[in-house]
Amino acid sequence: MPTWMVVEDEPDIYEVLLAMFEIWGIEGVAFVDGGQAVSWIDDVDGQRVRGELPELALVDIRLPEVSGLDVGRRLRESPILKDMAVVLITAFRLSPQEEQEAIEKAQADHLMYKPLPGMPELRQILDDIISKPRD
Repeated sequence: MPTWMVVEDEPDIYEVLLAMFEIWGIEGVAFVDGGQAVSWIDDVDGQRVRGELPELALVDIRLPEVSGLDVGRRLRESPILKDMAVVLITAFRLSPQEEQEAIEKAQADHLMYKPLPGMPELRQILDDIISKPRD
């Protein structure tokens, strides 16, 4: 069963994403703030996490403790998780320059705006991102 990661502090979005993952047959690893996510990444790097590791992370840009951009950057620094797909999500409208800066800082594969697309379209977008080889 594939595993995807969610880092989202908005409970409604967090719950909807995990429910969609369940419908799609995807295991969810979820965190409500950036600090929890970074601690988990540290545990993965320290080989203290057992089981299937995520192939995709959906990360809200604005999070308590550690920003989503820093979570994405930390994923890229991880020798174990560095190749997973990273998708930033945000409700805030960014200028094209801000979008590019966010993607570069987080070393993300994609940025999506909330509200997220409906289930079939979202699944297709995420599957496409996962299937693209990373540089």
